[in-house]
Amino acid sequence: MANISNLDLNLLRVLDALLREGSTVGAGRRLALSQPAVSAALGRLRHALGDPLFVRQGQGLVPTSYATSLEGPLRAVLEELESVLSGPETFDPAEAQLDFHISGTDFFATMLMPELGARVQHAAPGLRLQLVDLVPDHHVEALERQDVDLALLPERNFPAWTAHARLFHAEFTVIARTGHPALTAAGLAPGEMIPMELFCSLGHVLCSPDGRFHGLGDDALARAGRSRRVMMSVPVFEGVLQVVAATDLIALFPTGLAEHRGPSAGITLYAPPMAIPPVPLSMIWHRCRSRDPAHAWLRGMVQEILTPLGQRTDLSVLG
Repeated sequence: MANISNLDLNLLRVLDALLREGSTVGAGRRLALSQPAVSAALGRLRHALGDPLFVRQGQGLVPTSYATSLEGPLRAVLEELESVLSGPETFDPAEAQLDFHISGTDFFATMLMPELGARVQHAAPGLRLQLVDLVPDHHVEALERQDVDLALLPERNFPAWTAHARLFHAEFTVIARTGHPALTAAGLAPGEMIPMELFCSLGHVLCSPDGRFHGLGDDALARAGRSRRVMMSVPVFEGVLQVVAATDLIALFPTGLAEHRGPSAGITLYAPPMAIPPVPLSMIWHRCRSRDPAHAWLRGMVQEILTPLGQRTDLSVLG
């Protein structure tokens, strides 16, 4: 076990660079050090930590399992230390000239950006906001590269170098076009539960940015020993809404967005026949931005706008 009192903390920066670059040349370029200096530091790290840390493979270095286990925690510690030593900056929203990049689905284009835009226009007219598509399985890489300041997505096991805060639990309802023939023939009033047999017999459309035909509704049905007919997937929620409004397909849809858009889109809301656990939605950011006052200001505003979406509404009044 390494004795931290005798460890040169600059060596940890070298280790982080080696883990990032996979070569002594790349690490040296990142740290503005010569290749021999990086190699010497690696020798000292190996002695201090009692592990080879890297083995050579071709022109690169492959980390040992021990080195790999250090990567996330080490990066988080270094970034937290940098943040602590830099100290908090001052932030005056009225005078700030900044760009913020937020990653999320088109759900947030409707449920966040109009209100956020109105607040920012009033309090911080020099700020510019950009909502970019949430690319499945690549949001973490975008945060790590700091291409985005904030990502809005379902909660999961996030890397150690990130920080996150829960916003609300998303619940789901069934949407169908008003006057849907099968639902009308069944005598269903808005907000009532669709019988399981009818639900499974109808065609479904789902939102899938990467084009899948399987979603959380299928998992919920599988737990009940049933399945449905997914006939279409589209990459955005607005597309689902338009398809449902123009066809006899139905969809499981975020309740908050359905309540907001349903009345103007000719959509009626119904209860699904199976239990669908609410999905916790969080905002996630790079830990090095946690103490940035401008970033904290934006996070607070996002949380104020989105947290009320967790409040439930009586669907029977929304037909």
